[in-house]
Amino acid sequence: MSTSLRLLSRALRARPVPQPCRRLLSQDSSSRERLDALVKKDKVVVFMKGTPAQPLCGFSNAVVQILRMHGVEDYATYNVLEDQDLRQGIKNYSNWPTIPQVYLNGEFVGGCDILLQMHQNGDLVEELKKLGMRSALLDADKGQEKK
Repeated sequence: MSTSLRLLSRALRARPVPQPCRRLLSQDSSSRERLDALVKKDKVVVFMKGTPAQPLCGFSNAVVQILRMHGVEDYATYNVLEDQDLRQGIKNYSNWPTIPQVYLNGEFVGGCDILLQMHQNGDLVEELKKLGMRSALLDADKGQEKK
């Protein structure tokens, strides 16, 4: 091993792990409690890249569009691009590796693929009903029946 490589290796081993990394790796109980409070704060919660007005990834945009089609307007969103601790923390919390993440009534539903599947098979209408929310698609279906 070259001298410079040996020095670099020794320096890296001697360097303490930075505080933010330690916090992410341990995911202490206070951050878990914080995430628990966020997912339970509203009936519908979405952790996404960007905002509903300006989604910054196609999957986040798809989640916003699906909720919009169902007439869900009152939901909480958290932009994980603004907070790297939140971005990694929510992945650890749900044990789900990707963003966006959707929570209904405090329970993790899944990402874009799961929400899309629920939309296509009608499960999302039923889940919204359990939350006391009426899907706008039910009203759209009635309008088409009258034609």
